[in-house]
Amino acid sequence: MANEKEEEQVQAQAEKEKEEEEALGLGRGEKREEDEELKPWEQHSAVISIPRYDYKAPSSILERSHSGFLITCPIKREKSATKEAISVLEKFVSSMYSNNRPTLGSCNARTVTKKRKTFSEETNTENIEKTQRNGADSAKAFGELVENVSSEVSMNVGSSLSLSLVKLTGSGLLLFTFTSNSFRHVVGVLSNILQALGSGDLKRPLWCNRIFPIQETCVLTEKNLQTVVSKLVQEYLGKEQESLERPIKFAVAYNRRGVEEIETKNSKSATDSKIPLLLDRESCFKIVAGAFKDVAKNSVVDLKSPEVAVIVELLPLSGVPNESVVAGVSILPHELIATKPRLCVKPLVSDTKATNKRN
Repeated sequence: MANEKEEEQVQAQAEKEKEEEEALGLGRGEKREEDEELKPWEQHSAVISIPRYDYKAPSSILERSHSGFLITCPIKREKSATKEAISVLEKFVSSMYSNNRPTLGSCNARTVTKKRKTFSEETNTENIEKTQRNGADSAKAFGELVENVSSEVSMNVGSSLSLSLVKLTGSGLLLFTFTSNSFRHVVGVLSNILQALGSGDLKRPLWCNRIFPIQETCVLTEKNLQTVVSKLVQEYLGKEQESLERPIKFAVAYNRRGVEEIETKNSKSATDSKIPLLLDRESCFKIVAGAFKDVAKNSVVDLKSPEVAVIVELLPLSGVPNESVVAGVSILPHELIATKPRLCVKPLVSDTKATNKRN
């Protein structure tokens, strides 16, 4: 009898261990049904909160120039890329921020708990008195106040760096802009990120493919584009005057990701004079090259080995009129650009096969 009981206990223990292993399933590459049903961003939702779209940002961008970051990612992986982008920007933007402001990391679960605790301590005495006087009404009011504090903390995730998440019409794109235009180090942020990736100090991202630092934005007209390019060239030459060889070799890149729908709508509405067609590549190249040469007299176009590149990215903003097409413009040194297969910002992931698989 004793042997039978021992065997039953051993068998029960073995079945329990087997159930636990099947539940985990990580060591054998197995997945539970619940894991398979979870979206990528839900599987790590506890790591960092996703900021809400700033629906006032598009109109603000139309009114004045903004700086920020345009990030490319695989389609249908925008939320995962948003979480990943925030964790990277948290580290590198905050390290260059001139003001002593809290970083994105300060809006994590620990801060939420701290804020709730502080709120509870400040209102504890008052709510005890109210509860004694008003009973259920006071309890209801207190619950609503706690809910409002929680909602405010959730909305402020991302705003501590003065960054807004802007909604776009194109897929596979993320746009973060600074609410104030005082931050002028977006190119330096990208440089530090690429250096950290090269040295192994930063883990290669899974979802963010490229980060384009936007120095200025403008409504895309010939005059606006000339003005922005001239301003940025003057600033760049002022900083890099001694290190640049003569003649200065430069190139121009013009990307129109996510704006095919805008162009189609514009072409269908060609009878409406208020809706201009988007500048084609040849026109954009001529405008940018002309503005560059007006400032840097001794400069030539070199597409194979440019010392500096002017990159223009159309921004498919959601909720703006068709006639108000916005572009982001930056001037990047040669160490931040790739010329093959086309001129663009260097990718964050060097393994092109892995990138193609994710895309």
